[in-house]
Amino acid sequence: MALLERVSTLVRANLNDLIDQAENPEKMIKQLILDMQNQLMQVKTQAAIAMADQHVLEQKHKEMLEKEAEWMRKADLAVGKKQDDLARAALERAMSSKQMAAGFEQQVADQKIGVENLRTALSKLEQKLAEAQSKSDLLIAQHRRAKALSKSSDAGLAIGDKSKLAAFDRMKTKVVHADATSKAKLQLLEDDMEDKLAALEKEDKIELMLAELKAKRESHPAQGD
Repeated sequence: MALLERVSTLVRANLNDLIDQAENPEKMIKQLILDMQNQLMQVKTQAAIAMADQHVLEQKHKEMLEKEAEWMRKADLAVGKKQDDLARAALERAMSSKQMAAGFEQQVADQKIGVENLRTALSKLEQKLAEAQSKSDLLIAQHRRAKALSKSSDAGLAIGDKSKLAAFDRMKTKVVHADATSKAKLQLLEDDMEDKLAALEKEDKIELMLAELKAKRESHPAQGD
């Protein structure tokens, strides 16, 4: 699907590299965010259509199963009335309904995969868009700072001022260290969030298991209670 390929390309995009390579970083990242927003709307639309189609296929599958059961009931009725020809005709219709039900069942399975792919793409694109929006100002500022430092370095080399070059190196090291520290803090926050979410899920599972045990005891009280 061309839509999913475009989304995949956007999701894999390295924002830092794109900004470093762009002649106009601000224009580039604004355009990137606009592209992501447009693709997001298209994925949402396709996902809604795919889910609606899945619902229709599920209904068709259910109808065919019901028809199969109904024709089997009629075949049994005909046998009871010693109407073998009618019974055979009903059985033939039942078999036809069963085959159609199997066909719809396969279509439902295929459609579910398509819906899941669209949902996954939607989730990833939403995350990438949020990342781009939250990092756009920071990335542009970093790019401007890097250009300014680069110009300072060139100027220092041109006049042979080693002290200015050393100062530039120290400043560059501080910038790199600050960026690394920010990324490390962000990673710690994300890890902490994941641990908390995992703890909540575990707590919910324990509560569910406890409720099931209580319900089982209430429905089947032990002797002597």
